[in-house]
Amino acid sequence: MSNEEATRPPEEEQHAQGVEQEAVEQAPAAEPAAENLEAPSVESLLAEVAELQAKVTEQNDSVLRAQAEVQNIRRRSERDVENAHKFALDKFSSDLLPIIDSLERALDAAESLENEAVTAMRDGVELTLKMFVDTLAKHGIEQLNPVGEPFNPEFHQAMSMVPNPDMEPNSVMAVMQKGYVLKGRLVRPAMVVVSKAP
Repeated sequence: MSNEEATRPPEEEQHAQGVEQEAVEQAPAAEPAAENLEAPSVESLLAEVAELQAKVTEQNDSVLRAQAEVQNIRRRSERDVENAHKFALDKFSSDLLPIIDSLERALDAAESLENEAVTAMRDGVELTLKMFVDTLAKHGIEQLNPVGEPFNPEFHQAMSMVPNPDMEPNSVMAVMQKGYVLKGRLVRPAMVVVSKAP
């Protein structure tokens, strides 16, 4: 502090400080750095809002499509699992059918023989075949023996057509090999002889 400042009366000192403060207040304020940026126009703001709304709508559509796809995948998976459980025996039952066919052929062959030993054996084979067919039925496998029924290409395979005046045309006259269905789904078609008009 200089001697002059020390000898100054307190009123002058306050006045000097006030003048300095006024000078600082009157000094031009620093212009904002963003002076070069103009305020956005209403049209540009509306365009930006419209663009953002379009993006939101697009995102909502994407979310809805993704949710629908997830639901479709879940339904498809549930249906596949249900079918897998429902038709798990399909291949296994197909492998068992030749055994049933062999037992039926054995019964047909033994039918013409009248021997006490053959009769006892035939009874045993009949019981075995009945148990086999009953067990398959318990698991949803049904036998198709369509003699006298109209020919159905979904469940029957025509091996030949024979004229028969006693039957309606396109009726099953004879079954060469029985067919089987598993819970409504064809495992093996019945091989049949179909009647035709004479």
